[in-house]
Amino acid sequence: FWPMAAPGRAAAFRLPPLPTIGEIIKLFRLKAQRQLSQNFLLDLRLTDKIVKQAGELKNAHVCEVGPGPGGITRSILSAGVEQLLLVEKDARFIPGLQILSEAAPGKVSIVHGDILTYKMDKAFPKHLKRAWEDEPPDIHIIGNLPFSVSTPLIIKWLENVSKKDGPFSYGRTQMTLTFQKEVGERLTANPGGNQRSRLSIMAQHLCSVENCFVIPGQAFVPKPKVDVAVVHFTPLVQPKIQQPFELVEKVVQSVFQFRRKYCFRGLETLFPENGRSKRTEQLMMTANVDPTLRPFQLSMSQFRNLCNTYRKMCDEDPSLFVFNYREELKQKKRTRKLLKSTSQLEQTEEEDQL
Repeated sequence: FWPMAAPGRAAAFRLPPLPTIGEIIKLFRLKAQRQLSQNFLLDLRLTDKIVKQAGELKNAHVCEVGPGPGGITRSILSAGVEQLLLVEKDARFIPGLQILSEAAPGKVSIVHGDILTYKMDKAFPKHLKRAWEDEPPDIHIIGNLPFSVSTPLIIKWLENVSKKDGPFSYGRTQMTLTFQKEVGERLTANPGGNQRSRLSIMAQHLCSVENCFVIPGQAFVPKPKVDVAVVHFTPLVQPKIQQPFELVEKVVQSVFQFRRKYCFRGLETLFPENGRSKRTEQLMMTANVDPTLRPFQLSMSQFRNLCNTYRKMCDEDPSLFVFNYREELKQKKRTRKLLKSTSQLEQTEEEDQL
């Protein structure tokens, strides 16, 4: 972390003349690492367009995730933000970001760290906090995310939204993030759509999700094999499913476990083998869900009914929630293996006696 001078207030902020992003990359011999799924966006018109999707940023506090060589960083600073926090895992980019920091005295803080473990509940001034029911705080998260981290990171942040902690301890903090085009389509998919998935339900029950626009792959260096979607999230005042995050995630994961089969097949995995069919039937009848629907055909209200009914069943039998279908399968596999080896041993002993 590099502390900067006290913030200066100016009527309008302009970055002084700086090396281009391409020149920064050459100067510090930066090369995108394929294993980290890094792709640089050099076109400042596109970075401006991404930042514009975040909304009004004048005098706002912004956290940029994975700024890399600093293309989006320049666009954020040009939008007139009050403070910009940069969280960058790759130490190679820090010197280039320091140049930007020095060009915007008092506005930039740089953290060399992993956003998946960085504690964001103390990243911004306390006076920015707002009640959850109020308008979103003047805080934004923006990032061109590496593909390898985008899905686990948005799941982590959705859990933070559900629990109103992390960056959402300040209120309904908005996020503007990039994803693979296919992931962006999943996040915003409607019931019946081919891309409807676990991610669709987990995101849409907690947030208003907008697929803003698509950036063609050739705009990035190196060019990825896929196009990139820019997605904007605003947490909802009331989640569409008012149950704990872990319970909703368990039900939704179970439903989509067998995506192409009838939804009852996935829901069966919520219950132990003993009494599985009866309990699955009870769940679907009480929730008023047609067992022959495919997972991607279920509406948000049907998922809400399933979660609410499953919660009641767990309250009646607390062992249900801790039941793990995969562990049951592993145990059955171990038992079969043990029986097989025992049988082979007995057969060998018989042959020896003969």
